[in-house]
Amino acid sequence: MNHPRKFPTWLSTLALNSALATVATASMMTTGIIPAVQAALEESPKTVVDEVWQIVNNEFVGIGAEFDPEDWQATRQDLLAQNYSSSQDAYTAIRKALKGLNDPYTRFLDPGEYAQLTNQTSGELSGVGLQLTVDEETSALEVIRPIPDSPAAAAGIEAGDRILRINDRPTSLMDVEDAVKLLGGEEGSTVRLQLVRPSQGLYEVELVRAQIEVPVLHYALHEESDLQIGYMRLDEFSSHAAEQMSTAIEELESQGIDGFVLDLRGNPGGLLFASVDIARMWLETGDIVRTVDRRGGDRQYSANRTSITDSPLVVLIDGYSASASEILAGALKDNNRATLVGSRTYGKGTVQSVHQLSDDSGLAVTISRYFPPSGININKHGIAPDVVYDLSREQYRLLRTNPSLQGTDRDPQYQRAIATLQEQLLGRVIVPALPEPITLNSDR
Repeated sequence: MNHPRKFPTWLSTLALNSALATVATASMMTTGIIPAVQAALEESPKTVVDEVWQIVNNEFVGIGAEFDPEDWQATRQDLLAQNYSSSQDAYTAIRKALKGLNDPYTRFLDPGEYAQLTNQTSGELSGVGLQLTVDEETSALEVIRPIPDSPAAAAGIEAGDRILRINDRPTSLMDVEDAVKLLGGEEGSTVRLQLVRPSQGLYEVELVRAQIEVPVLHYALHEESDLQIGYMRLDEFSSHAAEQMSTAIEELESQGIDGFVLDLRGNPGGLLFASVDIARMWLETGDIVRTVDRRGGDRQYSANRTSITDSPLVVLIDGYSASASEILAGALKDNNRATLVGSRTYGKGTVQSVHQLSDDSGLAVTISRYFPPSGININKHGIAPDVVYDLSREQYRLLRTNPSLQGTDRDPQYQRAIATLQEQLLGRVIVPALPEPITLNSDR
């Protein structure tokens, strides 16, 4: 089976490689260091080098060959024997040493990467609060919507407005990622936007950046053939994901929905406890996931009779659904709580812990393997959908570059999910009028 080689953006790649992380505080691990060596490490790049070595020595779980403590001890001697003229020299040596572990998810993060990761998993950022897309016909940078209570919302920016300039820089050749970088910045700083609205023409605003809780869950009530369907798309498992999921389920249930479609496509993962908390919203009883560390110690996470809905559920997955997404999908599938529709998931069956180091860099280290209730090893294998429905290359690219089309009649996998729900609710086979799917093997 083929797997995705990379995510469409660097940020998504970082999210995958550190997905399913439990963020830990910095830990100065000096066990076994004699005083003379400790003194030599103080106030030098070697401090961070040895912090990394200590964390790996105490926590690392190999996913290929077994971890060899003697080899790793020899690595420490080599690392401390080197002279580092700068932090960058130390970072290079650290990355080289970690590469020898043959684990793509154990990785060093420089201070910028570590800050970006912690912002992402916290579900908060400093910015103006705009969700953007690029119009497929005009290539214009368009506002999907302002985040409620954000500086953009307070300034009256509306969905459909087009951004022409950011701080006097034209947006005509920008993609969404470039624009997001320009809009973000230090809390309290300002950014100037020139926009156009069809009913109003050109206008300009100056926004003061603020700390914003980023919505990772997007949801709406869809009427599909006289059925009321609650559609929810979860982008990642941040620290606010469970709270947002609970709110969405309760709000949609209050509107008399007949069933749910939960979209995990493209979701690279996030926090372990977020996936467990969300699984408990859907499961009244049953196991969710079991983790096993390198000493053989295991921990079982299970439902605790706190579910908030028993409505029928279909979950959309694809080759970019990874880590925490696979925990949730596996738990719902193995407990017969949901039908999975789409493509086989990525196949990341390990848990990472993220440590802050003394110079504000970070280390993501694999600390355990995890197994769904079935007990199968999904690492590098993924989870197979109950209903296989792959996209053609053209369909995939259209949906990835235009997120607003996901969960609409332009989305073949969503239409297949709706047909599956209709079959369950109406008791008859529904054949949606969809284009013939083409297996997307070469892109995965």
